Amino acid sequence: MRDDDKLAGSGAEAPETIVESSAHTPSSETVGRSNAEPDRSGQARESLTQDLSDLIEDGKTFAEAELAFQKTRAGLAGRNLGFAAGFGILAIIVLHIALIALALGLLLAFQPMVGIWGAIGIVFGGMMIAVVLLGLSARSNAKKLATLFKDDAK
Repeated sequence: MRDDDKLAGSGAEAPETIVESSAHTPSSETVGRSNAEPDRSGQARESLTQDLSDLIEDGKTFAEAELAFQKTRAGLAGRNLGFAAGFGILAIIVLHIALIALALGLLLAFQPMVGIWGAIGIVFGGMMIAVVLLGLSARSNAKKLATLFKDDAK
């Protein structure tokens, strides 16, 4: 029976044995170094070159990812622009139909009071007044817009 087994059975702890080796174990500082002094400037240049190469590669990867993102975003924006334009056109068509229905309703409402020709004149005149007012408003806004882009050098 070994001494450790005897001690284990008796409940006592085995004494620790410290063995010191006279052989040289390399420390973390000396691992990978030769006996000659290393060329630190060569290692620094290689490290800097590698860092620059990695930086350029990361920049290329970032640029490719950004380009792919912008392409996807442009496609999505184009698709949404198409939907917006389509819905805007449909809204204008429905508005046009609603104005026709309003004009027809006004004709039918005025016809018993002033006759058919009087009703047509009233509805037509009211619509022409609306057209003139909207046209003047559009011209006013166009002039304001033109002044924003007018060349100040004159």
